Amino acid sequence: MQLDYFAAMAARSAVAPARWRRPFLRWLDGIEKGWAIPALIIAFAAVWLLFLSVAYLSGDLHADALETWTVGRQFAWGNAKHPPLMGWAAHLWTLVFPLTDWSFQLLAMTNAAVALWAVDLIARRFVRGDSRAVVLLLLMLLPAYQFHAQRFNANTALLAVWPLATYCFLRSFESRTVGWAAATGAFAALAMLGKYYSVFLIGSFVLAAVVHPQRAVYFRSRAPWVSALAGLVVLGPHLHWLATTGATPFAYAIQVHGGIPLGPAVLEACMFVLGLAATLALPALVWVLSAELRLRRFPADFRAMPPGLVLLFWIFVGTVVLPVIAAIVIGTDMPSLWALQGLFLAAILIVGGASYTLERLYVVNLAAFVAGIAVVAVAIAAPYHAYYRNNINPNDRSYYHLAADELTRRWHAVSDRPLPAISGDDGLAFATAFYSPDHPVYRRPFQYQYNWGLPRVTTLEKGWAAMCFADDDHCMDWMRRVTAIAPQYTRFEFVVTPRLWGRDGIPATIAALMVTPHGSRTGAPTGPLSEGVEDFSSSQRQPTP
Repeated sequence: MQLDYFAAMAARSAVAPARWRRPFLRWLDGIEKGWAIPALIIAFAAVWLLFLSVAYLSGDLHADALETWTVGRQFAWGNAKHPPLMGWAAHLWTLVFPLTDWSFQLLAMTNAAVALWAVDLIARRFVRGDSRAVVLLLLMLLPAYQFHAQRFNANTALLAVWPLATYCFLRSFESRTVGWAAATGAFAALAMLGKYYSVFLIGSFVLAAVVHPQRAVYFRSRAPWVSALAGLVVLGPHLHWLATTGATPFAYAIQVHGGIPLGPAVLEACMFVLGLAATLALPALVWVLSAELRLRRFPADFRAMPPGLVLLFWIFVGTVVLPVIAAIVIGTDMPSLWALQGLFLAAILIVGGASYTLERLYVVNLAAFVAGIAVVAVAIAAPYHAYYRNNINPNDRSYYHLAADELTRRWHAVSDRPLPAISGDDGLAFATAFYSPDHPVYRRPFQYQYNWGLPRVTTLEKGWAAMCFADDDHCMDWMRRVTAIAPQYTRFEFVVTPRLWGRDGIPATIAALMVTPHGSRTGAPTGPLSEGVEDFSSSQRQPTP
């Protein structure tokens, strides 16, 4: 009876839709005409770009985005912390766009838009019309394409690369042509250059090809071998870099994420799966409410999936199961955040695998729900977030630009040369490199990022500065130890206060240390650090080579 009631309601809405539904219906009519999906993606990116602009009126870029720009200042085939793709993207972006908050927010949302476009490339091979929109609308209910995307880093760089690699693999498996096989290898290698976590995507490609009913045809063709060769060609320079530099990114990964005993590793694996389930909960609930009793068809629909969806199903299984196995066997943490770029597969499988299409009543409701969330986010959540971070509970990024400006001003008061190098608290150091007009070089080697190693004396002699939040005891103790080896220095503290809509926010005290280069003008007093800083553990006093 309930199913009949909703079917009748959907039929009535199709015949005589309410006035507010008509713009949505006109938009749905434009999907197969070619303009509606691009309009949806552009509108999504524009609205959430506006959200970021308002929400962070009194805040600065996330430290991850600032670090990404720092990594990409010079083209390199790798760095000691992450593969190079994120740095390349930031470097190329800033060849065109200025070093401003809005340009990096635009980079983040452009990356998200490209990711959604790539997902639609896959979806349109299995669904048409309204269902293409449903796939994207379900994904727009995830936090991956706006909140997660704003931190343009090694993880979010994969948002677009994973679906592009998957699309190429799907086409390669179906056609077995040299072109698509080479594209598969190239994009898979590009994913590895984004983050080594992408090995699970490549492993999932292998798993899907091996268990697929058409595996014999695929492996008898040239396609898998062409893909492997193309991948090695693209990865080759980075592999050479790893071999000649001691594979420092792997050492970093083991240092930060490895060494977990079996019990906690099993817990990490369980939390990984639960985290993904929680992330998918909202779009899954929306689909359940829309499909209603038709969900009973799921077993039959699953058995009747076309070969392409079967391939995507096993890729999805691999991207969930392989990280779980690795977490337990290797003994590492496995945050579910690392897997968000692969959740597009779930949306395509749910919508594409169903033997029915949602009536427009439900599609319009979904579109209106997504649009309503966006409107509330921009009109209410973003201003409140800005107010909250300015007046109630600020975080470190509320002070980045202010601290960078004040340090630069004080540097030029004692030296006639540009500030050459910056260290200290990572967020403050990355921010100074980005926001200061001098754009000093970040001088804390990534392989020693968690050791608080001391800089070389030769580095200090060329000119150097550092900043810490005054309530960060570890950073303050490190700064005190630097003064013991500095040839000359200026030590001071200052207060920065963010301001929003004419109202002062909560101030923070910043401690700074400046070592002016030999031969520069200097007129500031030097002296020891103030007493009272707690001792730091000896294991964190390793000098930087």
